[in-house]
Amino acid sequence: MALLGPNGAGKTSTVETLEGYRRPSSGSVRVLGLDPRADKVALVARIGVMLQRGGVYPTMGARRVVELFSHYYDDPESPTDLLDQVGLTAVASTPWRQLSGGEQQRLSLALALVGRPEVLFLDEPTAGVDPEGRLAVRQVIDERRRAGAGVLLTTHELPEAERLADEVVIVKAGRSVARGSVAELAAAGGDGIHFDAPVGLDLDDLSRALQVQRADVRAGPSGRYVVTGTPTAALVAAVARFLEARQLPVTGLRAGGRSLESLYLEVTGSGPGHGAPSGDDTDSAEQR
Repeated sequence: MALLGPNGAGKTSTVETLEGYRRPSSGSVRVLGLDPRADKVALVARIGVMLQRGGVYPTMGARRVVELFSHYYDDPESPTDLLDQVGLTAVASTPWRQLSGGEQQRLSLALALVGRPEVLFLDEPTAGVDPEGRLAVRQVIDERRRAGAGVLLTTHELPEAERLADEVVIVKAGRSVARGSVAELAAAGGDGIHFDAPVGLDLDDLSRALQVQRADVRAGPSGRYVVTGTPTAALVAAVARFLEARQLPVTGLRAGGRSLESLYLEVTGSGPGHGAPSGDDTDSAEQR
């Protein structure tokens, strides 16, 4: 599952509550049937947590760090195998502080996996990771998911969520505003035509040019437009002609179900000037 939302939406607070580091602001929380705070000792042995940054002794080499963490568990993964899986064998002796940002992320992932967790919490697992490292991280996550582990990741990279998540939850101001598989969320967009254009298009003019009812044309946040109805080739061409006549570029044009990005921007009101996704999430429990 991928947890998405703009900065301050409550992603980190939610994950930290599930991990037992915060008290829920209301209601109750259960992970593997356990209360993350009251049953913390029992739960810690069954979950893996990947932090967005830090948590490692800066002078210790990658192999020594993984070996140290392996001693915390009764049946750990092989440190050698883990380093190979995340692509760090070549830098196994390099101290943490001398690793690149992407290598540090991959080492953090190895530490989250060393205890063979039943549930894995990943905070921005591919942030700052090079393309080769991204492939390694995706493969490891996919293998754990297929093996039956529950995986909850937070990310600002929507294509990453589309690749890795069976289910997506989008949160805004501490509340879920959309939930489902990527296919379900796309289908929820209907059979219309979706496209990007400058904010403030004349929708009456657009509906006349497309020969559709005014009610079938609507504007979303940040220049997202939707024309409802069957996305015929003629209607797509009419949209393109309308934009061309006004010397506007054809961008984000999509016939049929909308993209995850389009849905995200619509339900969160994000985009230029609206708090678009970025790499930091400084939520607080009170914001939830």
